[in-house]
Amino acid sequence: MNPILALIIANIIWGAASPIFKLALTNIPPFTLAFIRFFFASIIFIPFILFKPQRITWKNFWQIILVGFFGVTINITFFFLGLPKTTSINAPVIASSGPVFIYLFSVLFLRERPKLKIFSGMLIALLGVLIIIFAPIFLAGQKMIFGEIEGNIFFLIATLGSVFQTIFGKKVLKDVNSYLVTFISFVFGSLTFLPFALGEMNSWSFQLLDINGWLGIVFGVIFSSALAYFLFYFGIGKIQAQEAGLFTYIDPVVAVLLAIPLLGEYPNLFFFLGSILVFGGIYLAEGRIHYHPFHRFKLQSSKTELN
Repeated sequence: MNPILALIIANIIWGAASPIFKLALTNIPPFTLAFIRFFFASIIFIPFILFKPQRITWKNFWQIILVGFFGVTINITFFFLGLPKTTSINAPVIASSGPVFIYLFSVLFLRERPKLKIFSGMLIALLGVLIIIFAPIFLAGQKMIFGEIEGNIFFLIATLGSVFQTIFGKKVLKDVNSYLVTFISFVFGSLTFLPFALGEMNSWSFQLLDINGWLGIVFGVIFSSALAYFLFYFGIGKIQAQEAGLFTYIDPVVAVLLAIPLLGEYPNLFFFLGSILVFGGIYLAEGRIHYHPFHRFKLQSSKTELN
């Protein structure tokens, strides 16, 4: 499979995730949905790892645990906790700031020397994220202002989880196939959700499930977990980690297109302003429009045909 196509499909699915899961969470508690989503998705991968068995070292195992902790436990916990508090279309734009934090971490912790153009672009993108996070302050008359800010901050924490997932995932996927990485990270992630899911059973039961809850379960298990995570791990195992973040540009478009009919959410002025600054800042820093995911797919396809 083409790794560029794999990442495009994964991000289309994840773009649809925020409005679909927000709708589902009106019926099913967050940790219950998270546990079901990743536990049953892990079962889907059992035939694949049995068909293609692979021995791994303890070092590889703990690397995969880190992938599961950041990519499943941290990312999904704060993503689900943020959805009921704020608009779902904010999630993919804030998540698109992943390259900003990868760059800032490299400057702060790896002591890489910042380049003025890149650093300026990343600061512009960061300003866009902050505008979206704190937009409720400027939208006078809205209810639950601080709740919405909290929800946006939760999305930011979820994004940081995704950033570390990409970093650790890129390392371990050099040695371990994507089926096994996905399976182990899903099992670990689902187990971290289980105690909280059991606690939710005190005030909720499966008899209360309606079409919204079932939509979240089916979409979560089959598409947003099993298919999308596999395609993501497959894709980042084939291309540079810094390029994987560029595919998140697809997510906000898909989210807005679904959020309008499903939730009646419409982007406001601050959403557009923040989005322009996020994507404009990253483009200024990157300075390479030819890395747009659809163009990259075209280039990759051409190389495949030549081979």
